[in-house]
Formats: sequence, structure tokens, C-alpha cells
Amino acid sequence: MPTSTYLSNPAVTINSVDLSDQCTSATVTYTAEALEATAFGDTARKYTSGLQNNEVTVTLYQSYAATETEASIYALVGTTTTLVLKPSSGAVSASNPSYTLASGYLETHTPIAASLGELSTVTLVFRGGTLTKATS
Repeated sequence: MPTSTYLSNPAVTINSVDLSDQCTSATVTYTAEALEATAFGDTARKYTSGLQNNEVTVTLYQSYAATETEASIYALVGTTTTLVLKPSSGAVSASNPSYTLASGYLETHTPIAASLGELSTVTLVFRGGTLTKATS
């Protein structure tokens, strides 16, 4: 019987600041670049694992309070930081793994992205870095 997991109360920490209460979306993309290893005489292409090329995308409600989104994110542009994401705010386990992106680079931040009658959000993309998974 198939099962599914949904984010009922995810945990999102950026640069040691818990922004879970501002987060509306989070995506972790784990990539190992494919390096071609095909040699003369092979009858099919062969590949081997290269460098990690990871990406974490989060969408947050924009807030200008002292410990919220803008104050936590603005200074990170052009630097690397650590992000920790879990499907649930509960303890780390096999069914609630923790994904840590160390040295994720934030290239762009849009401090103001507002539309009349809508809550302002900001989407951040952290690229590169090393992704690790913990289950205990």
C-alpha cells in the first residue's frame, strides 16, 4: 500500500534563525553532477558522480520586524550560510530526517515585492554547498 508524507509543521532554519513561522514553501534539490566516463570500445555512454550542485529554495512571508525575514536575510546576499530543513518540527528520526545545506550561497534577495491586497513574499534560492542528511 503506498504511503505519502506531507509537511504538516516543517522546520526551516536559515543562518541559525528559525523562520518556520514565515515559510510557505521549501524545496531541497540534491544533485550530483554527471561526469562522462565513456572510453574507446564502449558501446554505451557511462557516467560517474561528480561534484554536488545542490539548491534550496524557500518562500517566506516578508516581515521587517527585528528578528524576522528581512533582518535575517538582507546581510546574507553575496555570502554563504547554513540552512537546516525538516519535514516536521519534531525530533530528527528516519521518518523526520534533517537536511543541512552547509555553505549555501545566496545570490539575490528582493527586499520589496508587494502587490495591493496581497501578503508580501520573498523567494530565496541558495545554491551550492554540501548537503547532508541526518536520521538520528
